[in-house]
Amino acid sequence: MIQLTEETWVADIVKEVPKTGDLFRKLGIDFCCGGKIPLREAAASRGLHAGELLAQVHEVAQSQAQHKQMQPSSLETNELIAYIQDTYHSRLREELSALTPYVTKLTRVHGERYPHLQRVNELFTLLKQELSDHIQNEENVVFPMIQVFLQESTVEGANALNPYVSKLQDEHQAVVELLKELRLITNGFEPTQEACGTHRLVLRRLEDLEADIFNHILLENCTLIERTRQAQLKI
Repeated sequence: MIQLTEETWVADIVKEVPKTGDLFRKLGIDFCCGGKIPLREAAASRGLHAGELLAQVHEVAQSQAQHKQMQPSSLETNELIAYIQDTYHSRLREELSALTPYVTKLTRVHGERYPHLQRVNELFTLLKQELSDHIQNEENVVFPMIQVFLQESTVEGANALNPYVSKLQDEHQAVVELLKELRLITNGFEPTQEACGTHRLVLRRLEDLEADIFNHILLENCTLIERTRQAQLKI
């Protein structure tokens, strides 16, 4: 990762830390076609203190790095569920909402030049709906059932839980298939040489979203759900 300073171009900052796109958008700083200017100059154009803006950029970068370093698989079940909800579910809701206007704008502005962007928009919309419903069901129904079952594992409890867990895993696979198609039609989230800043941001953040979702699913399938399977073997 490059060192981020007041002299770093805004476009390069977003390239290194895609989530800073949200910060710049809120502040009215153009990181797309007008992003090839130093952060110091961009701050001045909006009447902002460059040092304070740089501190906000570093805060976003640090938050992103800390999330990637977390190793939650050894957490106790209740703590693990809380971690999944507070980290993955929270971040997922935030990112799906934040990324929506970028995907919509990209399709509207460049859809004629890049026809596959219409399908990107469709897949993203499907992914957003699927995941929104999925995590709501996890939080309201499945996770509480898992907590109860792991506290007191019974045959009756296993029989009640298993259909929900199977549905959960089927939904995980459906999400994976959507992500596979997204990766395929975007050529591995690789922008063309002439792609604008918004185009590059969308592809980079879709790739980051893919990685985050895969880690999320892996943690649920191989740690949380695996614990229910192991508990059933002991009944």
